[in-house]
Amino acid sequence: MAKASKGFRGGTRKKLKSRLRSKFKPNTHLSEFRPKTRVVIKQNPQSQRGMPHPIFKGRTGTILSKQGDAYIVEVYDGKKRKQIVARPEHIAKL
Repeated sequence: MAKASKGFRGGTRKKLKSRLRSKFKPNTHLSEFRPKTRVVIKQNPQSQRGMPHPIFKGRTGTILSKQGDAYIVEVYDGKKRKQIVARPEHIAKL
């Protein structure tokens, strides 16, 4: 019997599946956010770079700063504050 994979996208066959006719849109990759902007984490399966962990799918947070091409998003996980690094194609304004 083969051992189950425990990779980053393990167990996400339906969670991270793109729609049949979805197309690459450069506007989502080029969008800019200012600090203290409220955003929601929406993973784009067409781009694997800078994708936050699937645990944070649908969570809302605030932009703290920019790190290279990505943004640092502060999200609450229960009572803990966590900082997630995500590229702009994986986050959207509220």
